[in-house]
Amino acid sequence: MTRPPNRFRPTDALSVAEAVFKPATPAATEPVRVQRKGDVPVSKELVSIKLDSDLIAHFQEDGPGWQERINDALRRAAGL
Repeated sequence: MTRPPNRFRPTDALSVAEAVFKPATPAATEPVRVQRKGDVPVSKELVSIKLDSDLIAHFQEDGPGWQERINDALRRAAGL
């Protein structure tokens, strides 16, 4: 006895690839918030740095927004 083909899962490579790379639902458009310091817009840049785990735990104790608190602390330390 042979099994009937699975109608819900594609079996050929092209259909599998198309299913994996199907278009994602576009994210809701929300206005880009730009902080301004004087007349110069301040932008954010994604970087990767290594910090001590106790330092991260200290900033995370107060909950969400810990990355902004680290950013504020670095600005104060740099005198900006």
